[in-house]
Amino acid sequence: MTDPDPRELRRGDFDVLRPVPTRWSDNDMFGHLNNAVYLELFDSVLNAWMQEETGIDESVAPTLGLVAETSCRYYREVSFPVTVDVGVRVRRTGRTSVVLEFGLFLPDDGDIAAHGLWAQVYVDRETRRPVPIPDAVRTHLESTVGSRASTPQPSGR
Repeated sequence: MTDPDPRELRRGDFDVLRPVPTRWSDNDMFGHLNNAVYLELFDSVLNAWMQEETGIDESVAPTLGLVAETSCRYYREVSFPVTVDVGVRVRRTGRTSVVLEFGLFLPDDGDIAAHGLWAQVYVDRETRRPVPIPDAVRTHLESTVGSRASTPQPSGR
């Protein structure tokens, strides 16, 4: 089974959607957002969402979610100044890791401008060895997948 084309994802396909203003310094010499900025936007939205929903502050928690792999596909140019909407959704959870998807959308545009994939592994702060996903995080991640699975998706997809 192949994964659906990310260009077909819409705002409603994501578990959370947050507006994020771009900054002047986000543009590169070509006049659009630098590639690294997309990952910064994804990281900021993910960490704020997880901390709000689980109450876990990873700056002091005994368990950390470390990024093991990322990718980003770019479908539309994005340039400062604009406030983009960044969506996050849980794609898959394992025993010690989670794979997340991100969608970046321009205002008043239903088509996805960029799509990110993100594999995060939970590790012990001291040993840096993989550990099971913390219970509060697992509960949150699984509840978002469950709620999306029970929400009717638009037809024609």
